[in-house]
Amino acid sequence: MSQSTITPPGPRPSAAAPETGSPLGNGLKQRHLSMIALGGVIGAGLFVGSGAGIAAAGPSIVLAYAVSGLLVMFVMRMLGEMSAANPASGSFSVHAERAIGPWAGFTAGWMFWTLLCVGVAIEAIGAAHIMTGWFPGTPSWLWVLVFMALFCGSNLGAVRNFGEFEFWFAALKIGAIALFLGLGVLAVLGLLPGTSSPGAANLAHTGGFLPHGVDGLLVGVLASVVAYGGLETVTIAAAESDDPVRGVARAVRTTMWRIAVVYVGSMLVIVTLLPWNDPAVTGRGPYAATLDHLGIPAAGQIMNVVILAALLSAMNANIYGSSRMAHSLVSRGQGPRALGKVSGGVPRRAVLASCGFGFVTVLLSYWYPDTLFAWLLNMVGGVILVVWGFIAVSQFVLRRRLDREAPQKLTVRMWGFPYLTWVALAGVAGVLVLMAAGEDTRTQVLFTGGLTVALAATGYLMQRRAAPRS
Repeated sequence: MSQSTITPPGPRPSAAAPETGSPLGNGLKQRHLSMIALGGVIGAGLFVGSGAGIAAAGPSIVLAYAVSGLLVMFVMRMLGEMSAANPASGSFSVHAERAIGPWAGFTAGWMFWTLLCVGVAIEAIGAAHIMTGWFPGTPSWLWVLVFMALFCGSNLGAVRNFGEFEFWFAALKIGAIALFLGLGVLAVLGLLPGTSSPGAANLAHTGGFLPHGVDGLLVGVLASVVAYGGLETVTIAAAESDDPVRGVARAVRTTMWRIAVVYVGSMLVIVTLLPWNDPAVTGRGPYAATLDHLGIPAAGQIMNVVILAALLSAMNANIYGSSRMAHSLVSRGQGPRALGKVSGGVPRRAVLASCGFGFVTVLLSYWYPDTLFAWLLNMVGGVILVVWGFIAVSQFVLRRRLDREAPQKLTVRMWGFPYLTWVALAGVAGVLVLMAAGEDTRTQVLFTGGLTVALAATGYLMQRRAAPRS
């Protein structure tokens, strides 16, 4: 495989064709992409992490998820516009390179790779915790090893293996959330046997809709932003599908109703059926607590199965996404050439490197939970917001080029351009400011800022070195 070098900044064809001659396979079908898009919005952060958001914001968590969901819709629409015009396994990293310069593609790409690899570790630890609860006496490290080996092996095979795993994981998650919403709506309406409608009583319970004021709402917004991470993987996967443009367009166009129904809808059901300060919301998790309230037998174990599926799905997707991002960076001369080899349509060395980094991170969590692992968690705490910032700036630049040079490639268009692009960029900056102002999140902003500066400086020096001398 030929290795490219970092090209100097300057005019470049914004309407470039999709990656041609790519050695990657195209084994993902439309059914895979559809389920990846649907399932990707349902993660462990929703099932578990939303409890802390409810405790902080009370019933206004519905508004918090709606506000942050609107920001995510804008980001996905911008990303979809660029990815439909130029499908690439590097997704936003490629777009940032085209729009801003190679240093930006380098920074966004390797930041996202680090985030996904650390995510693999977090999900493996979470999944192992569930398994040790089911099988007392078994060591946690054994389950981590089993899951790492399973998904590393599946990603070393043909890309359709990844697609099939995600298809069935997504089917389980979608079925679970659909059943939850169905039962919840029936209970809210008083149509579920054995229950009576609570009306709006819990929405005004103990402090009203905003029990902790605007400060609580802002904490809820921060908590909800984290839960939305991972939607970007569908634009990476689309590059290995049989019809990338149609796949991206379909996935992006369904983002709005998926966010509205899954996130905002389920939060509304939970805070309508349960008092927001019920200890079970944070103790057992909001979904398990709601099912218990409805008298569903073995609600806790049911939710453990669903959460396990969400964790394993995220592991699988993160290994896939990180390996494709690494491959894209290397193929553009922005990473170690040793990772660039592709065989059978799969960048196996990039898969192994991503799994290796993830497994080392798991070991750090056992050896140095309060130092190195905590440092890694803080370092990636705000990465997704920085990536969203790159997406917004890239879309602003590339949209103007496409309007001028190849408007026929705009099969997906950002709404209200350029005004909503500016709104999205301001929203990202606003969330970062909120994080910097909060005592619990300020460290994450500082560590993420340090990582951003270090990668940007490295990328810029590489760009200068690769620039032709006059």
